[in-house]
Amino acid sequence: MNHTEQDLVTEDSPRDHYKALVKRSPFYEKQVALSNTNKWHRWKAYTVADEIECMEQEYFAVRNSCGVFDVTPMSKYRIGGPDAEAFMNRLVTRDVRKIKPGRVGYTVWCNDQGKVIDDGTIFHLEQGVYLLCAQERQYDWLMLSALGFDVEISEETNNIACLAVQGPTSCATLKAMGLAGIEGMKPFGLTHFDFGGAKLMVSRTGFTGDLGYELWIDFDSAEALWDALFEAGKDRGIRAIGGDALELARIEAGFILGGVDFVPANQCVRLHHDRSPFELDLGWLVDFSKESFTGRTALLREKQEGSRYRLVKLNIEGNKPAHNAYVMNGKGGKTIGAVSSAAWSPVAKANVALASLDLTKRINDNNIWVEIFYQKELKWHRKWARAEIVKDPFWNPERKRVTPPADV
Repeated sequence: MNHTEQDLVTEDSPRDHYKALVKRSPFYEKQVALSNTNKWHRWKAYTVADEIECMEQEYFAVRNSCGVFDVTPMSKYRIGGPDAEAFMNRLVTRDVRKIKPGRVGYTVWCNDQGKVIDDGTIFHLEQGVYLLCAQERQYDWLMLSALGFDVEISEETNNIACLAVQGPTSCATLKAMGLAGIEGMKPFGLTHFDFGGAKLMVSRTGFTGDLGYELWIDFDSAEALWDALFEAGKDRGIRAIGGDALELARIEAGFILGGVDFVPANQCVRLHHDRSPFELDLGWLVDFSKESFTGRTALLREKQEGSRYRLVKLNIEGNKPAHNAYVMNGKGGKTIGAVSSAAWSPVAKANVALASLDLTKRINDNNIWVEIFYQKELKWHRKWARAEIVKDPFWNPERKRVTPPADV
């Protein structure tokens, strides 16, 4: 494993030691200069903004113009070597051979019991060389899984800066920045540009369910990238956004989040609190045509015998978000599940949620209710609301699929 200078603690004082353990993205100072809320949280060792100026304006920038989120703390691992493809195919549930060079694929990986350790994206950089990105740190699991394979794995988290550029004017902004031909990139494509002598990787990916891109560059060139991006987008409504706006966008898109909608299997301490891909509505990522992958036997058994849980999208009556609500069989009936993510969707004009249902219980899809508790002026209120299971994401605009995107 390669360590950067930022990782090494050589100072003697406790305060200096603490400072060395708290990392800052190369975009941190740019965000501090814009911040008027001082709302931050810790994503692993990094300091990340919850809100920069105004959460509502940041959210609408994603949906109406261009929002920019700092994704630098995401875990990043470069994987190469003679057995790289075989290793990746053994690690994850989908067939990596179908992710061609210059493409990106969403995936999950499991333990031997078929429970999800994490989800993430595989960037096929060139033949036999991959970049695996995930929310959680995965170096130990990757090294354990690599036993018997001739592969080289290096952690690039502290070397590669990343910005998610999302929204209807994102493509036009990147064109104005000088990224010629960016409009021809298809969803889940990736390409490279020269940016002042540095290699800039651009992928048409994101976590908002909208038209969007992610920009990947080395730390030394990161501030120059930020300046060029915001100069190009100044007439296209560009705005730096925090995690709160991103959270609302990902719930509307129906995207799951580790630690919120599922407990990573290697962090779970209670029996049956983990989840399989089938229980997270990700069965489409499990390819049994592969000869072997970690968790295959357990997942094949589950497919034959049935799952314990079912992840569903709920459209709930009213406008009170069902945060942490129980899901019931009928009003006042027996508990059949729980809401993991909830929000009022401004664009869908709907009260939306993701929930996990217990399939060992008798469930009537046409008579589902949620029990909502909310606080108003220091007083708690209880509300019953009928819920409808829906198949499609609450926000799924055609523009995220169109190539080339509209020049707006």
